[in-house]
Amino acid sequence: MSKPLILVTNDDGITAPGLRSLIQFMSALGEVVVVAPDSPQSGKGHAITLDTALYVKKMKGTGSNGKVLEYSCSGTPADCVKMGLQELLDRKPDICVSGINHGSNSSINVIYSGTMSAAIEAGIEGIPAIGFSLCDFSWNADFSIAESFIKKIVSEALLHKIPAGVVLNVNIPKLEKKAIKGIKICRQARANWKEKFDKRTNPMGKDYYWLTGTFDLLDKGEDTDEWALANGYISVVPTQFDLTAHHAIQHINNWELNV
Repeated sequence: MSKPLILVTNDDGITAPGLRSLIQFMSALGEVVVVAPDSPQSGKGHAITLDTALYVKKMKGTGSNGKVLEYSCSGTPADCVKMGLQELLDRKPDICVSGINHGSNSSINVIYSGTMSAAIEAGIEGIPAIGFSLCDFSWNADFSIAESFIKKIVSEALLHKIPAGVVLNVNIPKLEKKAIKGIKICRQARANWKEKFDKRTNPMGKDYYWLTGTFDLLDKGEDTDEWALANGYISVVPTQFDLTAHHAIQHINNWELNV
């Protein structure tokens, strides 16, 4: 049987150690093609490029046999997936994996995440997709602790399939491998950022701002991604890109909207 075709992408950029690790892990499972941003794109969410041209550069092949095709793209993570599916791949991939992100994408962070937006873009196009994040923002984080878990999750997804319209958001705690207790299927924790802007003035007298803030966990449930991570588990949240609040339709139907 032919090996599955795996599209690999990320938001930290083509040179990020998390991506390099994911390429290595996926090369053990199938044929890998990489399309990733040519520079860091963290926090870009599902932005796409409309006001400027996109450029793609074929990189030198990687892997033990030099056969991993890699492309860098000047656009966003979502652009990378669009480019891969529409222009660069010669057939539909069996799965798209995004990451490994340097830092958490749990809870409300999924909204801002370029890592997850790349996976969601694949999901929109009918490709099974998973976003992986390690809760360690260090550029030199030890991604090897996640190898066996990531391979197992992807293998199971290939075997059993991911339900249509669903993308998996996987977060891995910053722990030694032996301290990770297992994998939990969770819901997204209810949380928010208490944001503020750090206002400064440059030498020319012009004001500028840095966005800062603190994470505010509003959810005490023990079935959430935040609880799982805090208690030594890898969290897997089935995420959907249908943003309809179905439970609210009946309530809003009772409004007097006709004029």
